[in-house]
Amino acid sequence: MILHIDMDAFYASVEERDRPGLRGKPMVVGGNQQKRGVVAAANYAARYFGIHSAMPTAQAKRLCPHLIVIPPRHAYYAQISQHIRDIFHRYTPLVEPLSLDEAFLDVTHSQQLFGEAARIGWRIKREIRNELTLTASVGVAHNKFLAKVASDAGKPDGFLVVDPANVQSFLDPLPVTKLWGVGKVGNRQLEELGIRTIGELRAQRRTLLDELFGSWGEQLWELVHGIDDRAVVPDHRAKSLSHETTSTEDITDVEALRGWLLDLTRQVASRLRRNHLRGRTVHLKIRFSNFRTITRSHTFPKSTDVTQELWNAAAAMLTMNLPFPRHGVRLLGFSVSGFDNAESRQADLFCEPENEKNVRLDTVSDWIQKRFGPAALSRATELVHASD
Repeated sequence: MILHIDMDAFYASVEERDRPGLRGKPMVVGGNQQKRGVVAAANYAARYFGIHSAMPTAQAKRLCPHLIVIPPRHAYYAQISQHIRDIFHRYTPLVEPLSLDEAFLDVTHSQQLFGEAARIGWRIKREIRNELTLTASVGVAHNKFLAKVASDAGKPDGFLVVDPANVQSFLDPLPVTKLWGVGKVGNRQLEELGIRTIGELRAQRRTLLDELFGSWGEQLWELVHGIDDRAVVPDHRAKSLSHETTSTEDITDVEALRGWLLDLTRQVASRLRRNHLRGRTVHLKIRFSNFRTITRSHTFPKSTDVTQELWNAAAAMLTMNLPFPRHGVRLLGFSVSGFDNAESRQADLFCEPENEKNVRLDTVSDWIQKRFGPAALSRATELVHASD
């Protein structure tokens, strides 16, 4: 049995917890609008105005002129995320983080010790609330796709169990946009055919999905039937570490895309160091509004876990592949592969001074944050401007 646990508006909820005066007011965590910053997270009061993550901060301010913008505290969120991860590991070693604020847990073999999967989910949800004063939404199902849809359906502060015997009654009424890969363009194509729900799509001939979505059609056919055989893969056993997010609107602003990608890069870099891994190859995934998806990769001469090095490569690949004629971007993904063990790798005696500075910055920063807390050290400048 699989749990999908997703923190509710994570960055924004942390800020509301620490500053109770923000509660109930439209607020986002994001970059400066004057520097073409991007929204990293929006609280639910801000979402009422149509504001969402990956939206340019300037656009968010236009939608809500009295919007409060809080600068992100990434190291702080990472520390809280680690506490959440520690709670997960009380119940199972099979934890697959998707980002700082969500993860899949395989609790199949934990049920003999802790009770049925739903009970484990409730315990984790309660411990997050009691220890961190934060809320999480939990989905429980026999596969990853259904667990993810269940946690989303119950937000915020939700808890939903999908009975294996009632999969179709759960899925069929949901909009087709709940299917991975069906974005604005795909949804419009299906609407033109009178198809709005998963049940209506399931009633169609299978070849229709191939005609509309190409190679993705086969996987969509499985998803509409609730089929997903992917295993939960913990960080330490994964062949790559990745994070990707989808925007509800097409993004055309290059600086907003850079800010979005920077956040992905930071999260993956932090997970690399936490798992004592270094990688040689970075991968960038871009999905455009016309559903075309491209992937690009860059291989370093030596493996790395340095945030600045990973960001330089990611930003260069993004710049080389934008702008794409007439199409915005709806999904960005960043991953690192080609691991070796960071602890066993020999030190480079002739490390360039600038790289040595970045290595020491990451290493010391990680140690100080873990040892003395989030306020002990912070970066002087935003990496997003480092290559400008």
